[in-house]
Amino acid sequence: MELLVLHRPPAARTQAHRGPVVLPARAVPPQAAVSSVSLRSHAILQTHIQVFRGLFLKVAQVLPTSSCSLVLLEETKKTPLLLSNGTGYPAAAATGIPLAAMPGGGMVGGACNGQDKRMGVANGAGPGYQERETWTRQMDFIMSCVGFAVGLGNVWRFPYLCYKNGGGVFLIPYLLIVFVGGIPIFFLEIALGQFMKAGSINVWNIAPLFKGLGYASMVIVFFCNTYYIMVLAWGFYYLIKSFSSTLPWSTCENEWNTPNCIEIFHHQDCKNASLANVTVGSSNMTCSDLSDARSNKVLNISSGLDEPGRMNWELMLCLVAVWVLVYFCVWKGVKSTGKIVYFTATFPYVVLIILLVRGVTLPGAYDGIMFYIKPDWSKLEEAQVWIDAGTQIFFSYAIGLGALTALGSYNRFNNDCYKDAFVLALINSGTSFFAGFVVFSILGFMAAEQGVDISQVAESGPGLAFIAYPKAVSLMPVAPLWAALFFFMLLLLGLDSQFVGVEGFVTGILDLFPGKHYHRYKREIAVAICCLLCFIIDLSMVTQGGMYVFQLFDYYSASGMTLLWQSFWECIVVAWVYGADRFMDDVARMIGYRPFPWMKWCWSFITPCVCLGIFLFHLVNYKPLTYNNVYTYPWWGEVIGWCLALSSMLCIPVSILYKLFRAKGTFREVIFISSPEPALLNP
Repeated sequence: MELLVLHRPPAARTQAHRGPVVLPARAVPPQAAVSSVSLRSHAILQTHIQVFRGLFLKVAQVLPTSSCSLVLLEETKKTPLLLSNGTGYPAAAATGIPLAAMPGGGMVGGACNGQDKRMGVANGAGPGYQERETWTRQMDFIMSCVGFAVGLGNVWRFPYLCYKNGGGVFLIPYLLIVFVGGIPIFFLEIALGQFMKAGSINVWNIAPLFKGLGYASMVIVFFCNTYYIMVLAWGFYYLIKSFSSTLPWSTCENEWNTPNCIEIFHHQDCKNASLANVTVGSSNMTCSDLSDARSNKVLNISSGLDEPGRMNWELMLCLVAVWVLVYFCVWKGVKSTGKIVYFTATFPYVVLIILLVRGVTLPGAYDGIMFYIKPDWSKLEEAQVWIDAGTQIFFSYAIGLGALTALGSYNRFNNDCYKDAFVLALINSGTSFFAGFVVFSILGFMAAEQGVDISQVAESGPGLAFIAYPKAVSLMPVAPLWAALFFFMLLLLGLDSQFVGVEGFVTGILDLFPGKHYHRYKREIAVAICCLLCFIIDLSMVTQGGMYVFQLFDYYSASGMTLLWQSFWECIVVAWVYGADRFMDDVARMIGYRPFPWMKWCWSFITPCVCLGIFLFHLVNYKPLTYNNVYTYPWWGEVIGWCLALSSMLCIPVSILYKLFRAKGTFREVIFISSPEPALLNP
């Protein structure tokens, strides 16, 4: 039953039952030279572990044994190879032989021994359990992580935040938070999945009391899968409309145009950027209405959330098409996903390079690029700049969603996930910065054509992708070609993020049903149910009031607050409940060496403080949701939004309370572990 007492010698475990004490001397090999500082650090760690140990033992009976990782827990409990005080390393490590080269895949006792098979298994899953797949090549994992983490936010959000927050100066807080928040959590999630060989729920078997973390991540990624695909549906619609000699949004001769539509205008005709009327022919038109195509044709938006209106059948067909595409990308698991991402993750870079070459040759491109990178040092004094940097990191690195954990679970046990984390972080942040040159070279051209300052055409999010950029492309020669390239890139950027998100969700669900529930088409059925359920919810977003529903999901369900809350608890549980030193030992057991201590310091202190600080800032500066700064959501709309947010955030405390109430013994025994039950002391 003691599944959670890892890497601790039997003598130390017996002594631990008498209360928090210093690790006994006999538990330390006599040949090891241990400094007094190391002993004190280890004693502090042991004290924290004892406080929670009794709680875990009392709820351990509800712990499902779903993979070879639980066999590994028993083996590592009995054989404490890598002690956090630096002692107890095996002879192989002492002689310079990498731990990864040890028999049994680096795990003494052969808990999961046997070679990893190509697209095969993590052996030793135990009788009655389906063998877990692994990536055919390690590059499959890299490409999948790139496809998932590098998405639309890198292209449409980072460049806007960069110019808004001081240009090149924004890179200072951005890079700082990358190293104190982004990379540590990114590495933690991948390593946890690789070590436990499980999805986002079962990885928290390391601390069953906090298994609500897994359910919270599943709720968040489910909401993301539900509303994120609407962006793909819009992109697919625009892509289809790009295959015409004249782009529909470049003229005012469409049936859905309003009298306010104008084809060519110059802002100098407007006075003080007001909504002054200008006369074109016999119609009075305003200088502000540039989004007829999206507002009236694609969205056909109603007056409010309480008026859903009729369904847009063209948009619904596009939604069906992208869901079918996602299904066939995921239905065979990593065997299909690992191949498709080679195209979906790399081709957008080809398009970005083509668009950059075209963009820098346009008039006004230089001004746009300088506007993007010109530093404004005074911005560093503003708290909002640092908050924007932190929020962008958590968005673009896709942490807290559980999908990275699922991807890591398909790695070979001895894969160097530490190196992978840094490589993927470099690719992610580098893509964001590079995309800014592409975006602002085009926006600089658009501003020059209209005779306005770039700040008046620079937008973020869907406004950039579906209003500003299409308008800029329509001003270029051979506009349909550049429009098709742009929207195809947009579709691919979102597609791999979408189907990897679905993969992460399905992996977590299937891990709850181990091999004894094996069915030949279990995965295909699970993926189909997931896609169908999300599609049904999406139908509310293809109506005239669908944009209001979309914003509710975007603003609340997977907002900065939910991701920060999730990341904060991930660090706390791994560092203070499971033990940062213990997890560093587990990583060393996998990759053959201990990561730099900076990771441990971040998990224990720095990253939780960063997450909590940004979370509180968001909470204090909360503003009610609006649409286009004009429409204010009704009170019941905000209630729905907060229900979406709390549905994931409350998973953690509710799960803790549920397990505590189910635990046997008095409340004092459960909390203070003053007199543990004999049955638990002698399993």
